[in-house]
Amino acid sequence: MIPTSSVLRIARPTDRLDEITSMYISGLGFQMLSGFKDHNGFDGSIIGHPNHAYHLEFTHHTGTEVGRAPTKDNLLIFYIPDPDSWVENCKNMELAGFICVQSYNSYWDSVGKTYEDLDGYRVVLQNSEWVE
Repeated sequence: MIPTSSVLRIARPTDRLDEITSMYISGLGFQMLSGFKDHNGFDGSIIGHPNHAYHLEFTHHTGTEVGRAPTKDNLLIFYIPDPDSWVENCKNMELAGFICVQSYNSYWDSVGKTYEDLDGYRVVLQNSEWVE
């Protein structure tokens, strides 16, 4: 069993490291936690909230092109139960350059909004609490 003190990092490649990093920092209110240049040919940024147990890592491998998201159902989902906070976060996503799109799975459109980044990856802001 993974200890509860563990930190989850989700990593994915991008051809637009600086733009994607800036987009997620502005749209989700994340901070740059760490970064690296030319680590075995990889550049990267690690973003998140210092007090949360999850981070996002974006990487770019010099000389490699990764293209867009493989499907429209590659999602990061954030549950935001407070309506005012949810509206503010939705505005921030649009100001950061995310495009509001219809979700591939219509469930996410019932009480949320789906946003697509420059690489075609999607983020859902769900206006509800996560319930098991």
